[in-house]
Amino acid sequence: MKILIVCTGNSCRSQMAEGFLKSFDPKLEVNSAGTDPSDRVHPFAIEVMRKKGIDLSDHYPQKVDDFLDDAFDYVITVCSHAKENCPVFLGEVKQHLHFGFDDPAEAIGTEEEIVGEFRRIRDEIQERMGAFLTSL
Repeated sequence: MKILIVCTGNSCRSQMAEGFLKSFDPKLEVNSAGTDPSDRVHPFAIEVMRKKGIDLSDHYPQKVDDFLDDAFDYVITVCSHAKENCPVFLGEVKQHLHFGFDDPAEAIGTEEEIVGEFRRIRDEIQERMGAFLTSL
């Protein structure tokens, strides 16, 4: 099964979703990309995923445009902006899904509060991606 997770910056939510899906089933072909990719994966995303045993340190944001000709079983958007601005895929996409999550990169407060927001979103993504795979 081939899955693409799409977000705006491809620095947090989509990277975490990709990491969880790959950890749940290594046979899945999962990529993530952004409509307006950042220059790096957010350090707090790497940190909170490491606590779950998933290493994102070698991940980097990619452009969704690089995947437009590919075929996917699922294209999943994880933020409203990406859902509204997701380009048209030229390759066959069997199903488009949207699982919206708050953007932890927009969190404000102390470092502890911000990392807490990253953990909250990480846990929501873990639960939703697990439920998605269970439903298949």
